[in-house]
Order: sequence, then structure tokens, then C-alpha cells
Amino acid sequence: MKDECLGIEEIVRGIRGIDAEWVEEARRRTARLAIPPRALGRLHEISERLCGIFATVSPDVTRRAVIVMAGDHGVAAEGVSAFPQEVTGEMVRNFVRGGAAINVLARWVGAEVVVADMGIIPEIDDSVSEPHGRFRRCKVGRGTADIAQGPAMSRGQAVESILNGFRLASEQFDRGVQMLGTGDMGIANTTPSAAIGAAVTGVSVDAMVGRGTGIGDEALAVKRRVVERALMVNKPDRSDGIDVLAKVGGFEIGGIAGCVLAGAYRRRPVVIDGFISTAGALIAHCLCPQVVDYVFAGHCSEELGHRAMLKHLGLEPILDLRLRLGEGTGAALAMGIIESAARVIREVLTFEEAGVSGGTDVVPPLP
Repeated sequence: MKDECLGIEEIVRGIRGIDAEWVEEARRRTARLAIPPRALGRLHEISERLCGIFATVSPDVTRRAVIVMAGDHGVAAEGVSAFPQEVTGEMVRNFVRGGAAINVLARWVGAEVVVADMGIIPEIDDSVSEPHGRFRRCKVGRGTADIAQGPAMSRGQAVESILNGFRLASEQFDRGVQMLGTGDMGIANTTPSAAIGAAVTGVSVDAMVGRGTGIGDEALAVKRRVVERALMVNKPDRSDGIDVLAKVGGFEIGGIAGCVLAGAYRRRPVVIDGFISTAGALIAHCLCPQVVDYVFAGHCSEELGHRAMLKHLGLEPILDLRLRLGEGTGAALAMGIIESAARVIREVLTFEEAGVSGGTDVVPPLP
């Protein structure tokens, strides 16, 4: 069955964990590299996980892309953001013109940027994206409803957003992309992300809700009350990722969840960005816990609850640079580290190959 015809249940049934035998083979090669045992720290763990994903001891992640998912949010009307809702569409135009921070950093690491309208209010003229970027129209609706008043979207729309993200990611893999990053754009989207985080992890609203775009104390108190009300009004079922997404999520968050599912289904690494991308990963994890085998946490953001989200997923961030921008910037930066790890296991000679004394076949225990 072609990927575009798959439903969520078929996708989940098709996901398997990474190949433990290839991970062990990679660890044996790491032990023979002409360096002190595991002297490159986490680069070895990253490279060995890549070997399990690709089923080879020569993983290649040189072809990469970042998908920036965009959506508007009805909860913006509650005063939870420092920026007006119009900024979502304006920034999408900036992305497709190639002038945003994600475009700069993606160019630096050799990643293509794909911008997806998952559900912003305005329409974007396709001509805006030429010749600098790639634009995809995957609009589920013109923004979500206000989660403080009721569900963000219907269950059908939640499924549609996930499948749109899955198909978009699958399209990139079909084009030869070997590693995918996720990014986001949507004024007020830290609010639904915090609601998802609190609903799924069980962490308190006070510990999960942060300042987003830099709101002050009064707006932060409002934002926390809004998230509390959203959870009380909607009562999302933490055991049902689609229900959580429909009740308190966003169209771009569903798209990110679909990207994560596509990476696991197609056995390709997905590098998630910050708070919003991790909310998407939480939804995917609710649907299929094995997806985390294929997910790398690009960084830990400054947003208050992000570390708790990552802990719930069992992921350790690659970078911690106090970023709080989103857009996929942390994912793009981490891609350079991940490629470094792949190159280490692929290109560093073993003691035998280098003619250096001191090699061993003993694989040290994991720390």
C-alpha cells in the first residue's frame, strides 16, 4: 500500500523498533576505533543509534531537510502571546522567501527548508516561494478554535493533520532525504503545546507553562489560567493521542506528529526542535511508543516544561543553548552534530586499519 493511502492504524502497525543487532555491531566497531574507549562521548551513542536505524555501520545523513509546519490558533484571542496573530502569516512569507533564522541556519548545515501551511488564516501565494524555497499547502482549516472554550478541532481534522504531516515527510524521504528536522510557526502555539504537555505527562500546569515569546508576569498568569481551563473544559484522554490533539492541540502540531510517525515507519531519523515539536512527538508517542527509537531531540529550549516533556519521552537533548525561537532552528543546529557522529563511525579508522597498537574487541558497557 502506498504511503498516501495509509491510515494511522496501518502506519502504527508498520512501525518496528530499530535493529538491535546493528546497534551491537556498531558498538563493536566503536570499540575498535583508534581512539580511547568512547572518548567522543555521546557522539558514539548517536552514531550507534543511526546504525540501528539504517541497518548499516556506515550511516549517511548528508541529505537533509527541515519541514516548518505553520498554523494559527484561536486561543490567541485570550491574550497569551506577545505578538498579534497576523505575525504567523507574515513569518510564513519570510520563510518561503528564505529570510528567517531557520533559512540561515539550514543553509549553513546544508538542509533544505520546506514550509507547510497546515492551517494558517491567510492564503499564501505560491509565487512568493520562488526561487528561494519550497512551499506546501496542506491546510486543514483556517486556524483552530479557542481551546479555552472547547475543542481545538474535530477528531477528523486531528487525523487529517497527522496524515498530512506523514505524507509530506514521506514525500521528502522519497526524494532521497536521509534525515528530517521538524519546525513550527504559529502565534500562541506554546499554549496548546503546554496543554498537550500537561495532559500527557501529568506535570502541573504551573511547571509546564512558560513565557513563550517573552510575555510578562500578568500575561503568564493569564496563560496558565487559560491552559487550566482548556484542560478542565475539554478533558483530553492522555491514552488517546488523537483525542489530546483534537481537544487542545494545533494543526501544525498534528503535522509534526505525522512527521515523527513517517520517520519511524520509513526507518529514518527525525530531529525534533523545541517545545512545539516535542508536543508533536508526544502525540506520536501516544499513538506508538516505538517512534522514540527514531527521534533525536535537537535541543532543550528555555520554555519551562520542555525538559519534562523530553524526560517523558526518554530523550536527552543534543544541545542546550537557551534557544526559544522555534522554526526548527535547534533541529538544524543539531543536524551538524548528528552528521559528525555518522562520520566518526564511518570514517575513523580502527586500530587494525590504522596500524596502531592497543586495539581490543572488548565492548565496554554502556554508561
